[in-house]
Amino acid sequence: MNDIDIATIAIIGANILVSLKGFNDSYFFDRYKFAIGAIRAGQKERMFTSGFLHVDIPHLFFNMFTLYFFADVVIGWFGQMKFLIIYAISLLAGSLLALFFHKDEPYYSAVGASGAVTGILYSAILLQPNDSLYIMFIPVPIPAYVLGIGYLLYSIYGMKSRLGNIGHTAHFGGAIGGYATTLLFLPSLLQTDTLMVLLLAIPIILLFILEKLGKI
Repeated sequence: MNDIDIATIAIIGANILVSLKGFNDSYFFDRYKFAIGAIRAGQKERMFTSGFLHVDIPHLFFNMFTLYFFADVVIGWFGQMKFLIIYAISLLAGSLLALFFHKDEPYYSAVGASGAVTGILYSAILLQPNDSLYIMFIPVPIPAYVLGIGYLLYSIYGMKSRLGNIGHTAHFGGAIGGYATTLLFLPSLLQTDTLMVLLLAIPIILLFILEKLGKI
């Protein structure tokens, strides 16, 4: 694997610094976490700052470990600046979708870079859908596009059943952000890889159909 890119180092460093501050300062953590009531009261910056806070070291490590493995794919295709733009848009898209689905839950709160990281993951999958990926407890490689679709379908299930203390909505919103921004930066994918573009859109379309039908 190539040396880690400076843009990836910058994001990981920012997440570590802000998270460590939050671990040791409960006021700071509460002031900048994603909180529906506070956001609706006007503290819109929480939709961005919450993406750099984490609950604990394992939460932080897992997000940064995932980012480390997929960032180089996106940087290799687009360069550092567009990578950072995809990261930021995915972070905000995750927060926007969480706000949309939880707007009537004033006490709902969340933290973590998962939305932004999922956006980078989904962007990398869209760019290289036939790459083989390994996941824990499954000893055979899985095509990247299968993992991407399966992960978003699981996220829909998690949103519907409120499964675990996990921000499934932010994950899904981040994936939408990564998917849309990647197509914005490389619209030729619509012609050169039409099938994969459509396949990776299926969970996104399904989510909004279910929401329109009141099933989620």
